[in-house]
Amino acid sequence: MHDELVDHLTRSTPLNRGEALRVVQDVLAYFDETTEEFVRRRHRELQAQGLVNAEIFERIGADLKYRAVAPPELSLRQLRRIVYG
Repeated sequence: MHDELVDHLTRSTPLNRGEALRVVQDVLAYFDETTEEFVRRRHRELQAQGLVNAEIFERIGADLKYRAVAPPELSLRQLRRIVYG
């Protein structure tokens, strides 16, 4: 899977083929995350850092703009509904 990318990484970095393949798989898994999964994961991460929901949902809303395929803009209410149902 993605042999050209793995080959490029092994030529352009000190990674061996197994390491390069693992990096590619990790990156693809990261970007395969749905919007809902991303929102829930980021909420947990930011909550663990001690942030309160007002700060968390503002930051998540800003973070979503930088996803590889940015979803439509979600309101704070929509973000809360993803987390809490």
